[in-house]
Amino acid sequence: MNAGMTLIVKTTARLVLTFIMVFAAALALYGHVTPGGGFAGGAVAACGLILMLLAFGRLETAKVVGKQGASTWECVGALGFLVIALVGYTAGMFFTNVLPEGETFRLLSAGTVLWSNVAIFVKITAGLFAVYAVLAAFRMAEEPTQEERP
Repeated sequence: MNAGMTLIVKTTARLVLTFIMVFAAALALYGHVTPGGGFAGGAVAACGLILMLLAFGRLETAKVVGKQGASTWECVGALGFLVIALVGYTAGMFFTNVLPEGETFRLLSAGTVLWSNVAIFVKITAGLFAVYAVLAAFRMAEEPTQEERP
């Protein structure tokens, strides 16, 4: 038996998923010069992974994310954010910018803000996806009882 949904749903999800992930990356990378940032990009990317889970099923999604992938990536994002903060601390103050600033409205113009956005993007993507996956695994939505059914 084929896991996931129908071929039409899978094909549509495959097409839409590409746009979702590119949009999520753009939100995270350009968050310091446009509205967006790591949290917004991470939330959009997590929705893309949830779409993948719904359309293709748990086994296909596990090939991309891995069994412990979400937890590992969430830890990597938190550790990256902490490293950025501590590197700034070595320069005299927590989160101090130690990278040279570039031209205004350019991608590499915000010093450590871009890298903070990337770290938060990774953490939020993995965290929100993990929450959804755990809730889906434990089936938190209860089945209605016989008395509650119409």
